[in-house]
Amino acid sequence: MPRERGEKVVATNRKARHDYTVEDTYEAGLVLTGTEVKSLREGRASLVDGYAFIDGGEAWLDAVHIPEYNQGTWNNHPPRRKRKLLLHKEQILKIHNKTKEGGYTLVPLKLYFSDGRAKVEIAVAKGKREYDKRQALRERQDRREADRAMSSRRNLGD
Repeated sequence: MPRERGEKVVATNRKARHDYTVEDTYEAGLVLTGTEVKSLREGRASLVDGYAFIDGGEAWLDAVHIPEYNQGTWNNHPPRRKRKLLLHKEQILKIHNKTKEGGYTLVPLKLYFSDGRAKVEIAVAKGKREYDKRQALRERQDRREADRAMSSRRNLGD
């Protein structure tokens, strides 16, 4: 029985949803050292430059920054190292076949603890063009303005 219950989010990659169109998402476990886990429990991590890839039938997470643990000794971990992802073989094959197609990549979206275990949510995503980003921003802004107009209209009716 785990000591912790529920989900505790450590880091999110908000820019990923802006830069990419997310196709599929997967939850993967992480192979971490002790000092990395302690750093994550303090809520210190950055997914900004991170990416995942498939190599030799294994999934890897690279360029994710988990800073060194403050109370760590000589056996502290390097902040940006390649970390193995724990996925089922069928998931790895499905992801590998999808990323072999043109334009698809693996992007980490969220790093969190689920019932005391470190997990990462990765997405098979396709890069957006500049005009797609502008169009998405415009749609979001139009939706906000419409919601504001509806709420002010409701408040006047009361």
